Amino acid sequence: MAEKENGLEGTAVDAAGSMVEESGAIVPEHAELTALLEDARGKADAHWDQCLRLQAEIDNLHKRSERDLANAHKFALERFAAELLPVRDSMEMGLAAFDAEGADIGKLREGVELTLQMLTGAMDKFRIQEVNPMDEPFNPEFHQAMSIQERSDVAPNTVVTVVQKGYLLNERLIRPAMVIVSKAPPG
Repeated sequence: MAEKENGLEGTAVDAAGSMVEESGAIVPEHAELTALLEDARGKADAHWDQCLRLQAEIDNLHKRSERDLANAHKFALERFAAELLPVRDSMEMGLAAFDAEGADIGKLREGVELTLQMLTGAMDKFRIQEVNPMDEPFNPEFHQAMSIQERSDVAPNTVVTVVQKGYLLNERLIRPAMVIVSKAPPG
């Protein structure tokens, strides 16, 4: 009787209203199947969304690690360079002291000059560039003003004295040049 009413052969309706196959297995009604399917689709969509987010996070992590690695390679010598700068400054001051004393110590001077040339070559090899802005306009991105002098012989805001040279590593400032800058005299 139930088989013919529902149009399904081999099934019957039990007392609870669920369809029962001749084998005895309970077959859910259409509304229950639709609800289960929607629930499964919702979970599948949530998992797909989670998968896409994780993939994007992995891509971002990969890009960030590549950028960090590139920066590590590019600026790995920054501390090394910062340690070398006082050595260079001391050598330059030593050469200046030889000139001031006027002593004839040619061989010692020649040795210091050669050492300075070797140090300069090593710095060039590691792409450490000197910032010596003498007679250039003051640039606060690369220069640090130590003092201002009134000067009428040069344009205002011009570097008139370099107290200490600055340096770049791979075009990135590692120490600004310390300078004295001109200003126009009053009147």
